[in-house]
Amino acid sequence: YQYLSRYKRKEDLDRFFFIPERTEGTEKECLKLLLDFCGRQNPSWTELSNFTHFLNFQLSKCEKSVFCGPAVGGDFQGF
Repeated sequence: YQYLSRYKRKEDLDRFFFIPERTEGTEKECLKLLLDFCGRQNPSWTELSNFTHFLNFQLSKCEKSVFCGPAVGGDFQGF
């Protein structure tokens, strides 16, 4: 939710890192955002679950990547 909500507001994500202890938005806002970005017209709970697990995995890998850190932001902005 933290990444998707910032992406939707067109905020710079290059210097943002997920903070597990931070609670943002309501359950209703989170579900609406997931439905907006899922890419399916009427997704099942399984499809939403798979989408969130895949997105979480990809974002975790991105945060740990040396190519996506703030130090190389100028060279790979938006990567």
